[in-house]
Amino acid sequence: MIMTDALERISGVRHVAKRAIKAPDALNEAPDYGSAFSRGMRIDLNGLVILLISGTASINEQGETVHAGDLRAQCRRTYSNISALLEAEGATWKDVVRTTCYLRDIERDYAAFNEERTAFFRQQGLDPVPASTGIQAILCRPELLVEMEAIAMFIPAREE
Repeated sequence: MIMTDALERISGVRHVAKRAIKAPDALNEAPDYGSAFSRGMRIDLNGLVILLISGTASINEQGETVHAGDLRAQCRRTYSNISALLEAEGATWKDVVRTTCYLRDIERDYAAFNEERTAFFRQQGLDPVPASTGIQAILCRPELLVEMEAIAMFIPAREE
């Protein structure tokens, strides 16, 4: 530790404050089932908060897949899980600037996915909507049809 502190002072490196994001009432922690990642990461950068939400899917608080085979229900649960992670850090979907959406079968499911996304963003009152990319991918569980990542940025209100 002392060696690291000395090296940081010599090289001028300053580390950005960061910590894991958790929402245990909505979904479990990935290490609970042997995976090595955080559900999200909060970065505090000179008054700006950046939330990096990991790939999130239709998973419940016990780490079980819910709504197997139902793309629309999986989309809604995934949005709910991401909402819980955002809320855990004082953010909302109005703070989301980017999403990345992974679909198991983009040709079959994109139209239904886009309808769900459009309805959800409308319900949230988003204008403009986040930048987004849709990608076909093999997901970590065969019963999952959709997985999403999100990036949010905001400046917290000052406490007086």
